[in-house]
Amino acid sequence: MNARLFVSLVAAGSLVPTPALAWGKTGHRVVASIADTQLSGLARANVEQILGYGEGLDEAATWPDDMRADPSPFWQKQASPWHYVTLNDLTYDHAPPEGDALEALDKFSKTLRDPNASRADKQTALRFIVHLVGDLHQPLHAGKCCDKGGNDVKVTWFGKPTNLHAAWDSALVDEEQLSFSELAARLERHISPADVVAWWDVNPLDWITESAEIRDTVYPTAADMPKPVKGKKTKKGGPDVPDLNFSYVYRFTPVMERRLEQGGVRLAAYLNMIFADTRRSPAK
Repeated sequence: MNARLFVSLVAAGSLVPTPALAWGKTGHRVVASIADTQLSGLARANVEQILGYGEGLDEAATWPDDMRADPSPFWQKQASPWHYVTLNDLTYDHAPPEGDALEALDKFSKTLRDPNASRADKQTALRFIVHLVGDLHQPLHAGKCCDKGGNDVKVTWFGKPTNLHAAWDSALVDEEQLSFSELAARLERHISPADVVAWWDVNPLDWITESAEIRDTVYPTAADMPKPVKGKKTKKGGPDVPDLNFSYVYRFTPVMERRLEQGGVRLAAYLNMIFADTRRSPAK
């Protein structure tokens, strides 16, 4: 089903953040755009052959979120848990019965490697992989127990009510009001050859551990609590919530940008590995 049919519904649904969304459209497209600059010739040819004329990685990157508007059981039930993992502390243990992002990434990687898989199945697999690598680099998608990846953590963003997960999905990424292509181009200029060497990692467990370590630093602190205003009373029954503003943006924009950069490099590394595997002769 064409994702463009659901644009208006998705726009409305995006007003209510859930754990199934990460980075928002801008962040996912940035990760995909950075990866596109690092693809091998073989990987690029396979991507173009699978997706077809006119669809790039940046468009594929948002497809799994766009399709959440599809009312079918596959999208509403089965695919919903595939966008995140839940950890005990910093250690990934195992996927829950309904599955998670790591299990889905493995499933779709096998589809791309399968010479007998249909093109339609490979399109779905490739779009999910592009999306999920981005998801696993969003710190709050390596969630800890009981707050739904920060969705239950109420905050305000420059005075407007939201939650911590939504702040990381979109608000922080879009704070400078750059298009995804502008932000991707700026970040690409700051990725050095040494960065590429250091970040070229195809093990998703490493990405998850990094995200979990960062996750524990992004929760609001006392410094983010609103300052008392003389003569202004707190609403009855409504305790003050953290207000994320310029101080929070200053502290975490470099972290967010680094995760987008790393996600792009790792996505390229992962796709290059998969498509290189498909060309290897089977062991005798």
